[in-house]
Amino acid sequence: MTTTSSEAAPVSGRVKWFDPSKGFGFVIADDGGPDILLHANVLRNFGQSSVADGARIEIAVQKTERGVQATQVLKIEPPEPESGVPLADFENIDPDVMANAPLEPARVKWFDKAKGFGFANVFGKPEDVFIHIEVLRRSGLADLQPGEALAIRVVDGKRGRMAMEVHAWETALSR
Repeated sequence: MTTTSSEAAPVSGRVKWFDPSKGFGFVIADDGGPDILLHANVLRNFGQSSVADGARIEIAVQKTERGVQATQVLKIEPPEPESGVPLADFENIDPDVMANAPLEPARVKWFDKAKGFGFANVFGKPEDVFIHIEVLRRSGLADLQPGEALAIRVVDGKRGRMAMEVHAWETALSR
């Protein structure tokens, strides 16, 4: 890869789409211009294996012979929720309990994007934690890989322990 510009410039925008199985996606810059390639390795260097479509993102970019590419992810914010309505599983949970739930270290046991859910194990606790695809999306993620390190906020729901917020481990350290 030969670069036509040696300095990476910061750009803010939205994730157009990202497909972890393809290993890339594209960002639309707020200031317009061509789509910006976001490679999975650049996202992994930020500590995430995926990012939700529509998420706000701040990246360093570089122009190359093949177009504009992200070289570093600086910040990711989850997409705006489609409505202010909480998920049905959280309707009857005290908002103070949800607001004060600590971030807990966990690893993904399995996650099936097609089914829309999966499970994680919190370190030192025997029971699985249910993770719904909508919670993942509202947290700015699109998919999870087995063994991936997470920081999650967990509440006791109707069907057992449930994640209400999910973060890649590396990004949670700054929260």
